[in-house]
Amino acid sequence: MSHPPSVGLLGFLAASLTTVSFFPQAIKTVRSGDTRGISLPMYALFTLGISCWALYGLVTRDGPLIVANAITLVPAGLILERKLRAVLAGRGRRT
Repeated sequence: MSHPPSVGLLGFLAASLTTVSFFPQAIKTVRSGDTRGISLPMYALFTLGISCWALYGLVTRDGPLIVANAITLVPAGLILERKLRAVLAGRGRRT
């Protein structure tokens, strides 16, 4: 399905804003090492969902979905990795 350029730009703007919103949390988590307030099940499901959206974007050739979700996987995956590391080390709550 083809959209007018303004609709595509709106999609990229929305994707950019939601994607960039994850970076402050990732930076804070990396700097502080504190993951106690982060839910492991939520971040695991969220990261899986982002992966599925990226795959969906690839299948449907939807540029904003591909770009936003591929980029969002970076901070989400980083936060998930830090949370898993903390739980395995006994420093983070499991929920």
